[in-house]
Order: sequence, then structure tokens, then C-alpha cells
Amino acid sequence: MDGVLIDSHPAHRSAWREFLRLMGREVSELELAFILDGRKRTEILRHFFGDIDDQELQDYGRRKDEIFRGMERQIAPVRGVLEFLADLNRRGVAMAVATSASEIRTFSTIERMGLGGCFEAVITASDVLAGKPDPAVYRLACERMDIPSCMALAFDDASAGVEAAKSAGMRCIGVASNGLSASLLQAGAEKVIPHFEGLALDFLVQAA
Repeated sequence: MDGVLIDSHPAHRSAWREFLRLMGREVSELELAFILDGRKRTEILRHFFGDIDDQELQDYGRRKDEIFRGMERQIAPVRGVLEFLADLNRRGVAMAVATSASEIRTFSTIERMGLGGCFEAVITASDVLAGKPDPAVYRLACERMDIPSCMALAFDDASAGVEAAKSAGMRCIGVASNGLSASLLQAGAEKVIPHFEGLALDFLVQAA
């Protein structure tokens, strides 16, 4: 979802920076890059705060989400993605969301974008034990769509997400508007696109 359906990374980076600052942690831009690699919120929190207990995970996560919600309305869809999804819907192509985001935020984002009912399956952090690069989120998406993973194509903007898709047996297209094309290709993406504007399903099928 993040970085593929919505251009949310600047807001996420700002929200995490502000949350960490309020918690007394000043982090570099390089350290903040960890949050954008398709990881679950619990993994991010433990990366910065160590082995905190479940109650602290919930409390910290709630505080970070409150900061992010104040920025959420400013987040726009990735360029061309709504038109691309509409084209896939017209063609009867099955689609799913496989994200490391929370269930509440994922479904609220889908509704806010007017995409309710667009996806055969929506898999979030609460549906799997391990986040990307573990392939569980992509495998579960394929299971719920009743599609063999070898017949599915993933779009992901993070190296960990590309690795997850490839480990699940899927093809993967990288999405990068941030100069990370090389890392996505190195992780196994077969090509990288900057956005979805002008992207046609026929092009993807021919490239298979």
C-alpha cells in the first residue's frame, strides 16, 4: 500500500521523526530509512527501543499513529494508480493488497481512496506473524485470491517487499520515485517503474 497505492513515505518519515523526538531519540536520515523498508510497526519500534513489552508496543504505536493521522489527509495516491486499477477492474483481473500496515489504517485508506470492494483480498500486519521480507503476506494474498503464486504479479517499493514476493514465487515490479531503483533490481525486481501513469496491462503481460 505505502509507496505503491499512496505516496505516504514523506508523511511516515515525518511522523516517525516527530514521535522519536518526543520520546527523546534524535535519529539521522539514514536511520529513518529503516522505517520505509516494508517492515511491521512492531519491528520498527523494537529496532529503535529494544525488546520492549507488548503493552509498550501498543502505547508507542498508538502515539505514533496519532501523529501520522494528523498528516494523513495530505497524502495523495501514487501518480496514475487509480486509473491503472480501474483498467484492471474492467478487465476482470483479480487484485489484492498485501501490506505491513495496520488493519485499521489499511482499510481506512482504501475507503478514503474510493477503492472499497476493489480487492479480492486485503492482507495486513495483523494477518501474519512475520513482516516482509518473510513471504507470508504475499502467500496469504495468493491463497485468498485462489491464484497460484507463479501466476501472480506483485508491485512493491521496498527491497524487503521485493524479496518477500520473490520468495513467495511471484514476479515483482519495483515502484520507485525516490532513487532506489538499483536496490529494488538487486533485490530481484524484474523492472522498476517511477509511477503508474500510462502503464498498460498489455505491457506487463508482454514482458512476462
